[in-house]
Amino acid sequence: MAKDKLAAPVVKWVGGKRQLLDEITPRLPKRITTYCEPFLGGGAVLFSLQPKNAIVNDLNADLMLVYEVIRDDVELLIAALEQHENTAEYFYKIRDLDRDKEAYRKMSSVERASRIIYLNKTCYNGLFRVNASGEFNSPFGHYKNPNIVNAPVLRSVNKYLTANNIQLFHMDFEEVLRRVPKGGFVYLDPPYDPVSDTASFTGYNRGGFGREEQERLKRCCDALAARGVRFLLSNSATQFIRELYTGYTVEIVHAKRAINSDASKRGAVEEVLIRNYGIE
Repeated sequence: MAKDKLAAPVVKWVGGKRQLLDEITPRLPKRITTYCEPFLGGGAVLFSLQPKNAIVNDLNADLMLVYEVIRDDVELLIAALEQHENTAEYFYKIRDLDRDKEAYRKMSSVERASRIIYLNKTCYNGLFRVNASGEFNSPFGHYKNPNIVNAPVLRSVNKYLTANNIQLFHMDFEEVLRRVPKGGFVYLDPPYDPVSDTASFTGYNRGGFGREEQERLKRCCDALAARGVRFLLSNSATQFIRELYTGYTVEIVHAKRAINSDASKRGAVEEVLIRNYGIE
C-alpha cells in the first residue's frame, strides 16, 4: 500500500524527529514485521515509515488521548477545533481548565484532545510543558495565523490508524518493550541526556528522565538485543551516553533543534544514533 504523504505529526513536540529523518531513514531495517515506539511524541518516524503493525506508546496521557480521539472521533475533533479563538484571553481560559481537577475529569475525550491540540498550536514555541502539578503552563505564543484546524492531516492520520494494526498505549517504556516479539524493531527516542547542567528537555512530563532512567533504558536495550529484537536509539552525544552504549554501533549525526529560549542557540547540534544491527 502506498504511503499517505498527508499522514504526518499533528502536534509539535520537544525533540521532534522531522529534522533528523534524513539520517534515521537510511538506517532503518528494510523489512519490519512489528514496529514499536515507546516514546512516541509527535510521531515523525512512525508517520514517515507508516508500518502496518505497530505498538506505540507515550507516558504523556494527554498526548495518547489525542491519538485515540483522532482514531475514534476525528470529525467531532475537527468540529471542536473549529470553535477555538486565537486570543490571549481565550488561550489562558482554555489553558487553565486543568486547574480544576474535578471539572477537567468531566470534560469529554474530544474536548480534552481539542484543548491539547489548540494549546500546542497557539502556545509559545509549541512547547508542551507542565508544572509539578501536571498543569499545562506554557504561555500564549501571539501567532497571527496558527494552523489550529489541519483537517486533511487529521483525516489522513485517522485513516492510517484505523486501516492498520496500530496499538496505542500509555505506560512505562519498560512495560511496553516487553510486548515486542522476537524479530521486531524498536525506535527509541527518550528525553535526551542534558548537554549541560542548565539544559533540560524533560519538562513535558512530571518526574523528568534522569541518568538512572537512561541506565534503565540501556538495560532494556540489552534485553531487546538478547531476545533478537533490533533497535535504533536517538540521544544527545554526551560522553555519558556514548560510554553507556559501548559495544553497540554509535554514530554522531547533526540535527537542528528549534526549541530553545535563546534563539542564538537554536541550530545544528550533535546527536547520536545507536543500533544493534547492521544496515542491510
